[in-house]
Amino acid sequence: MFENNDKRKLYYLMDQFIESKISPETFCDEFYYCFDLELADSGLSHIEEIKFSELSEVSSRYSGYESDHLLDPNAFFSKQELLDKIIETKNILNR
Repeated sequence: MFENNDKRKLYYLMDQFIESKISPETFCDEFYYCFDLELADSGLSHIEEIKFSELSEVSSRYSGYESDHLLDPNAFFSKQELLDKIIETKNILNR
């Protein structure tokens, strides 16, 4: 497995989520540990920094609770929105 300071873990996490092998909560937690705490300031190309920062914003505001979305629909992202952002990120970075 990859260490949190290895950017390959970010790609691995995206693949695992797309393949429904990990939950949104696990993805968001692990993405935070890897990107926000370890990699945000180093080891990434310019485009990776941009796209992973955008994904970080979505993952940090993900909520699986419908009550959150009802309270303020613009404050939280759904599982589908998270998945869409992951697929978009992966497609751009794999060019």
